Amino acid sequence: MIVHNSDMPYVAPALVTQLLEAREDRQLQRLLKQFEKQDLLILDELGYVPFSKAGSELLFEVVSRAYERQSLIITTNLPFENWTEVCGSERLTGALLDRLTHRVHIIEANGQSYRLEQSQKRLARRKKRATQN
Repeated sequence: MIVHNSDMPYVAPALVTQLLEAREDRQLQRLLKQFEKQDLLILDELGYVPFSKAGSELLFEVVSRAYERQSLIITTNLPFENWTEVCGSERLTGALLDRLTHRVHIIEANGQSYRLEQSQKRLARRKKRATQN
Protein backbone atom coordinates (compact mmCIF):
# COMPACT_ATOMS: atom_id res chain seq x y z
CA MET A 1 0.00 0.00 0.00
CA ILE A 2 1.30 3.44 -0.93
CA VAL A 3 1.52 5.99 1.86
CA HIS A 4 1.04 9.32 0.22
CA ASN A 5 2.00 12.83 1.24
CA SER A 6 -0.95 15.14 0.55
CA ASP A 7 1.22 17.88 -0.93
CA MET A 8 2.02 15.63 -3.89
CA PRO A 9 -0.63 14.80 -6.48
CA TYR A 10 -2.06 11.40 -7.21
CA VAL A 11 -2.02 10.76 -10.93
CA ALA A 12 -5.67 9.83 -11.45
CA PRO A 13 -5.13 6.56 -13.39
CA ALA A 14 -2.57 5.39 -10.79
CA LEU A 15 -5.00 6.26 -8.00
CA VAL A 16 -7.77 4.25 -9.65
CA THR A 17 -5.39 1.31 -10.08
CA GLN A 18 -4.44 1.58 -6.40
CA LEU A 19 -8.13 1.60 -5.43
CA LEU A 20 -8.86 -1.47 -7.58
CA GLU A 21 -5.89 -3.35 -6.11
CA ALA A 22 -6.92 -2.41 -2.57
CA ARG A 23 -10.42 -3.73 -3.27
CA GLU A 24 -8.97 -7.01 -4.56
CA ASP A 25 -6.80 -7.30 -1.45
CA ARG A 26 -9.77 -6.46 0.81
CA GLN A 27 -7.96 -3.30 1.94
CA LEU A 28 -10.26 -0.74 0.31
CA GLN A 29 -11.84 0.60 3.51
CA ARG A 30 -8.40 1.02 5.05
CA LEU A 31 -7.19 2.97 2.01
CA LEU A 32 -10.31 5.14 1.93
CA LYS A 33 -9.85 5.97 5.62
CA GLN A 34 -6.25 6.91 4.88
CA PHE A 35 -7.49 9.37 2.23
CA GLU A 36 -10.02 10.82 4.67
CA LYS A 37 -7.21 11.78 7.05
CA GLN A 38 -5.72 14.14 4.48
CA ASP A 39 -6.80 17.77 4.34
CA LEU A 40 -6.13 18.00 0.62
CA LEU A 41 -6.41 15.47 -2.18
CA ILE A 42 -4.83 16.34 -5.52
CA LEU A 43 -5.91 14.28 -8.53
CA ASP A 44 -3.70 15.03 -11.50
CA GLU A 45 -4.20 14.19 -15.17
CA LEU A 46 -7.86 13.21 -14.97
CA GLY A 47 -9.03 12.51 -18.48
CA TYR A 48 -5.97 11.08 -20.18
CA VAL A 49 -6.97 7.46 -19.63
CA PRO A 50 -10.57 6.18 -19.48
CA PHE A 51 -11.50 4.18 -16.39
CA SER A 52 -13.27 0.86 -16.14
CA LYS A 53 -16.76 0.87 -14.65
CA ALA A 54 -15.37 -0.38 -11.34
CA GLY A 55 -12.56 2.20 -11.44
CA SER A 56 -15.01 5.04 -12.07
CA GLU A 57 -17.20 3.87 -9.21
CA LEU A 58 -14.22 3.79 -6.84
CA LEU A 59 -13.12 7.27 -7.91
CA PHE A 60 -16.67 8.45 -7.27
CA GLU A 61 -16.44 6.92 -3.78
CA VAL A 62 -13.29 8.93 -3.04
CA VAL A 63 -14.89 12.16 -4.27
CA SER A 64 -18.14 11.46 -2.40
CA ARG A 65 -16.30 10.88 0.86
CA ALA A 66 -14.28 14.06 0.36
CA TYR A 67 -17.33 16.15 -0.59
CA GLU A 68 -17.68 19.09 1.83
CA ARG A 69 -15.11 17.51 4.18
CA GLN A 70 -11.79 17.87 2.35
CA SER A 71 -10.28 20.12 -0.26
CA LEU A 72 -9.85 18.65 -3.73
CA ILE A 73 -7.70 19.86 -6.59
CA ILE A 74 -8.27 18.16 -9.92
CA THR A 75 -6.29 18.85 -13.06
CA THR A 76 -7.67 17.86 -16.44
CA ASN A 77 -7.53 18.88 -20.05
CA LEU A 78 -11.15 17.88 -20.68
CA PRO A 79 -14.19 20.14 -20.57
CA PHE A 80 -16.96 18.80 -18.34
CA GLU A 81 -19.07 17.68 -21.31
CA ASN A 82 -16.32 15.17 -22.23
CA TRP A 83 -15.94 13.58 -18.79
CA THR A 84 -18.33 10.79 -19.77
CA GLU A 85 -15.54 9.52 -22.05
CA VAL A 86 -13.41 8.93 -18.95
CA CYS A 87 -16.05 7.79 -16.47
CA GLY A 88 -18.21 5.84 -18.90
CA SER A 89 -21.63 6.33 -17.38
CA GLU A 90 -23.56 9.57 -17.89
CA ARG A 91 -25.32 9.11 -14.55
CA LEU A 92 -22.06 8.53 -12.65
CA THR A 93 -20.38 11.43 -14.43
CA GLY A 94 -23.32 13.70 -13.59
CA ALA A 95 -23.21 12.72 -9.92
CA LEU A 96 -19.42 13.19 -9.82
CA LEU A 97 -19.62 16.63 -11.44
CA ASP A 98 -22.49 17.60 -9.16
CA ARG A 99 -20.25 17.08 -6.13
CA LEU A 100 -17.17 18.60 -7.73
CA THR A 101 -18.83 21.76 -9.01
CA HIS A 102 -20.74 22.63 -5.83
CA ARG A 103 -18.88 25.37 -3.92
CA VAL A 104 -15.96 25.28 -6.32
CA HIS A 105 -13.37 27.58 -7.79
CA ILE A 106 -12.58 26.69 -11.38
CA ILE A 107 -9.28 27.96 -12.68
CA GLU A 108 -8.72 27.64 -16.40
CA ALA A 109 -5.13 27.70 -17.49
CA ASN A 110 -5.26 28.22 -21.22
CA GLY A 111 -1.98 28.61 -22.92
CA GLN A 112 0.94 26.77 -24.31
CA SER A 113 2.19 23.74 -22.45
CA TYR A 114 5.42 24.43 -20.59
CA ARG A 115 6.61 20.95 -21.61
CA LEU A 116 6.02 21.74 -25.27
CA GLU A 117 7.75 25.10 -24.86
CA GLN A 118 10.79 23.47 -23.23
CA SER A 119 10.97 20.85 -25.98
CA GLN A 120 10.85 23.51 -28.68
CA LYS A 121 13.66 25.45 -26.98
CA ARG A 122 15.79 22.30 -26.75
CA LEU A 123 15.16 21.55 -30.42
CA ALA A 124 16.08 25.11 -31.41
CA ARG A 125 19.35 24.89 -29.41
CA ARG A 126 20.24 21.58 -31.08
CA LYS A 127 19.58 23.00 -34.52
CA LYS A 128 21.65 26.08 -33.72
CA ARG A 129 24.56 23.92 -32.54
CA ALA A 130 24.29 21.70 -35.61
CA THR A 131 24.49 24.70 -37.97
CA GLN A 132 27.45 26.15 -36.06
CA ASN A 133 29.48 22.94 -36.40
